[in-house]
Amino acid sequence: MRAVSTTRRGGLAALGASVALLLGACAGGLDPASSGPGGADDEPPAATATTGTAAPEESERPGSAPAASGTALAALDALPVKGRAPKTGYARDQFGPAWADVDHNGCDTRNDILARDLTRTVTDPGTHDCIVLRGVLADPYTGTRIDFLRGQATSTAVQIDHVVALSDAWQKGAQQLDGEARRQLANDPLNLLAVDGPTNAGKSDGDAATWLPPSKAFRCQYVARQVAVKQAYGLWVTQAEHDAVERVLTRCPDEPLPSGGAAPTLDDATSDPTSDPTADATDPTDGGQTPFASCAEARAAGAAPVRRGDPGYSSRLDGDGDGVGCE
Repeated sequence: MRAVSTTRRGGLAALGASVALLLGACAGGLDPASSGPGGADDEPPAATATTGTAAPEESERPGSAPAASGTALAALDALPVKGRAPKTGYARDQFGPAWADVDHNGCDTRNDILARDLTRTVTDPGTHDCIVLRGVLADPYTGTRIDFLRGQATSTAVQIDHVVALSDAWQKGAQQLDGEARRQLANDPLNLLAVDGPTNAGKSDGDAATWLPPSKAFRCQYVARQVAVKQAYGLWVTQAEHDAVERVLTRCPDEPLPSGGAAPTLDDATSDPTSDPTADATDPTDGGQTPFASCAEARAAGAAPVRRGDPGYSSRLDGDGDGVGCE
């Protein structure tokens, strides 16, 4: 209506004054809430309140640029996104006996992971150096140092965590796998980490949407392992889980997708020298020489048994304290 009285000069000029008055009356009667300049549809959107709200912990993924090949982010984009299946039928024994020797090296999986993730380990020679008696863990979940000592009251200080919890795996595709595939999943070094026991208990069977390691320096590696495990075993993620993993990986878009079961890299997580398991790697009883990391290493060097005062001796290799290690 606003254009009628100002632009249509040809035909409207001949109209009488009464028609002009009628048009003016109509124009003056427009509903102020209708579309047009100054109308309700032109109201600026209400300002979003930000006072008192915390900024998101992880940044949003910028734009829609495809993730680089070989990265955890690219693998995440390829994972199916589905709802969580019922937990019905889940039991630990659906994944085979705990800590089976799936690689047939004569050692159970728990001790394999302890030997991989701990430093300065001492093993029981009567078990072909399979059982880890003690060692030092640079805990990836908390960034702290833990002295591990095997024993009924002490072993739980270090637990072996399934990065993708078995219960979570069951609800996201593992119940469709055969028994052998589930056994491999439960014992795959890619899915296992030696970690702080109480922190692991707090994680329970949570996925990335409900739990992340307290050490932010390790979160990229952590979720990358979860993505790698789910890709390897054909599991899916929920939408909330996908979004949580994506938020973490947006901070480290070049994080590679792990392809094996190597121990995690903890350069950032252990930047505090008090958390460095090698900071006091020398032993005063061997004259300051760096000790052997294990009896297996001492034997390989032809140095076993190692006596107090010998290069490479450490009290940690001397379980009975008689001055002779790796007997």
